[in-house]
Amino acid sequence: MQEQFENLLAVRAIEQNIIAIARAMDSHDWDAIHAITAEDVVADMGTGRLEGPHAITDLMRHYLERCGTTQHLIGNIVVDVSGEVATSRAYVHDSHLPPDNSSEVYFTLGDYHDRWEKRGGRWLMVERIKHNRANVGSLNKVFGL
Repeated sequence: MQEQFENLLAVRAIEQNIIAIARAMDSHDWDAIHAITAEDVVADMGTGRLEGPHAITDLMRHYLERCGTTQHLIGNIVVDVSGEVATSRAYVHDSHLPPDNSSEVYFTLGDYHDRWEKRGGRWLMVERIKHNRANVGSLNKVFGL
């Protein structure tokens, strides 16, 4: 019974972390993302391998600080916990408006595949792979790229 309770707490904590990262991207709160990711985190957001939390947020900043309003919607979260490690999958639909917030929109449909470890009593992301399913809109018009 205690193990089931601990697993429920872990699932809830990881779900909250996934949501917190999405909200931090929209508010440009890079420190919040650093607080949820391990120092040895690795990621591939679709542009190649990234190592460390600063490499991840540098990539986010490269895009998100060039556009206007963004919204990263997370859904269909599945978390599997095994002791002090876990995996999660979550759909993401991220919308990006241009700096003038005009009607041009760029968005992606994807699936985050994450790995988590419990360190120092906290669940930290140790890996994120974004599987992009679709990209809609113009990178140039929204991000100036």
